[in-house]
Amino acid sequence: MVNKTRIAALLLLPVILLPVAGCAGNKVKGDTAYVARDVNTLYSLAKQRVDRGDYEEAAKLFDEVERQHPYSVWARRAQLMSAFSYYMAQQYPDAVSSAQRFLTIHPGNKDAAYANYLIAMSYYQQIEDVTRDQKITQQASDSFNELIRRYPQSRYASDARLKLDLINDHLAGKEMEVGRFYQRSGNWLAAATRFRTVVDKYQTTTHTPEALERLVETYLNLGLPQEAQKAAAVLGANYPGSKWYKRSYDLIQRHLPAAAQPSS
Repeated sequence: MVNKTRIAALLLLPVILLPVAGCAGNKVKGDTAYVARDVNTLYSLAKQRVDRGDYEEAAKLFDEVERQHPYSVWARRAQLMSAFSYYMAQQYPDAVSSAQRFLTIHPGNKDAAYANYLIAMSYYQQIEDVTRDQKITQQASDSFNELIRRYPQSRYASDARLKLDLINDHLAGKEMEVGRFYQRSGNWLAAATRFRTVVDKYQTTTHTPEALERLVETYLNLGLPQEAQKAAAVLGANYPGSKWYKRSYDLIQRHLPAAAQPSS
């Protein structure tokens, strides 16, 4: 969904500033077995794995830094690098877990905004198309909103706002998909509720003109001509040149007596 190279650069920037001491020849295979190592060696091994794109193995080694040296400054940095490595390995639940652990232990740390952004991006990467359940989409929305609320001036806030626009359009699309299903089934009240949600909650998205037109349809079928006229009037005022306004106007023309029709 997003450019991996760009997001990798953005995510790495705050957290790999600490020099890495030495190189080690220890080989790590499969699950990382407990082998006591000094913190420099472990962190160096993990960084080497990141540099060559072996993110899953890097994450395990960064976890080992935290496990074997929990009270060192390296452990704090390793938590963030573990989260980043899991993210790049597309193991998003593990990325969320590592970043949340960092925030629990270091809530006021200067890299807290980065950790919040990583959590939000991990949810964002898991967004399904509108035919699927949108729980993850809502979690992404909540996480980006929390990031903006807590760190409005951070380097991540502007990107979070852009992502929120896309997420809201996606959530509105889901409401429309469900609303159209109810409409096809003749469940007009349920359809109207979904279309009303788009108009009230996601009014800045691309789905609003269609939602207003479909409200005209559903209100007419519910025997609520005045509500249909109100929806058509809002559509005409905000999207006068759209195909959806033409459709709504034609519907009003066909369904209402001439005396009750709005003037064109």
